[in-house]
Amino acid sequence: MVTAVQPLPRAVSVRHLGPNWYASVMGTAIVATAGVALPVPVPRVLLAAVWALSLGLLVALLAARAVHWTHHRDQARAHLLDPAMAPFYGCLSMALLAVGGGALTVGRDWIGRDAALALDAVLFGAGTVIGLTAAVAVPYLMAVQHKVEAAQATPVWLLPLVAPMVSAALGPLLVPYLPSGQPRETLLLACFAMFGVSLLATLLMLPLVFGRLITGGPLPLALTPTLFLVLGPLGQSTTAVGKFADFAPGVVPAPYSEGFGVFAVLYGVPVLGFAMLWLAFAGAHVLRARRNGMGFAMTWWAFTFPVGTCVTGAEALARHTGLVVYDWLAVGLYVVLVAAWGTAAVHTTRGLVSGELLAGPRPAPVAPRPTTARTR
Repeated sequence: MVTAVQPLPRAVSVRHLGPNWYASVMGTAIVATAGVALPVPVPRVLLAAVWALSLGLLVALLAARAVHWTHHRDQARAHLLDPAMAPFYGCLSMALLAVGGGALTVGRDWIGRDAALALDAVLFGAGTVIGLTAAVAVPYLMAVQHKVEAAQATPVWLLPLVAPMVSAALGPLLVPYLPSGQPRETLLLACFAMFGVSLLATLLMLPLVFGRLITGGPLPLALTPTLFLVLGPLGQSTTAVGKFADFAPGVVPAPYSEGFGVFAVLYGVPVLGFAMLWLAFAGAHVLRARRNGMGFAMTWWAFTFPVGTCVTGAEALARHTGLVVYDWLAVGLYVVLVAAWGTAAVHTTRGLVSGELLAGPRPAPVAPRPTTARTR
């Protein structure tokens, strides 16, 4: 006899919904914002539609996570105490910031400038506070509560440290809307300070990740896509210094305004060069993992936002160097971004429809009881 499976209550269905799901919002929003400055025109109505989708995803996830914290506090606490899950709280910050920045760049086409400005101001403020908090709280938990070992290091550890860099890259968009004088200069230099916070913290953490790869071997198959997360601080920092150079004239006095323009090139060129080296390195690991049977997991969203930051970084270098090669690098990376986003979105939708992605961990198979046989 076949027993019908009863649908799960709403509160139960989100029990295993972790903060890693915010990566889907980040990956969707960057598709919209990275397409704005490409040398090949992309229809703005299409980019605005993608941004609207990211806004809808953000609202839905915030509501679902609120239900999660209300009905499953034990699981939410377990996420905070899990060194593999806690760093994903940085994704909440970056999701808020990515959607807010997209409001001013493409969302304004649909909701108007004033609404876009208000939305970005709220999301930037909330995302920055959450990001700075996560940048301190998560490493603190890892040091005093998680008791992690060097062999456990993965690029996921970078997530809370990258969040302030996203604030640094997107904060300058709000500078022209502040009163001239000290308010504008304060915000721009605050973004520059967050650039330093994130950069120096990343430089402390990245050697642990690379050292684990060299001494411990490849990551487990499901975690292999997280190697692309290293591109995040590289591409986003290149984007940030480009934004500082864009908005510094008239905001900070000379010679500092000119210095930002010089710094955008002297910093951005070698860092984006290293990002391309890491892209090849991470891509080789992913191809190996795929040949060894790597299937879809939510870690595939690591192929989206970090690549998108390299697109915006290449666009920034194209503006400040005038080199066509960076224009075409941005186009090539954007093609990779769109393909990765489409693949991750399709698999995620299938997993949601089937319920597989929100299902709990599968119980370990029960070993059969030993039996004895009578022998003659």
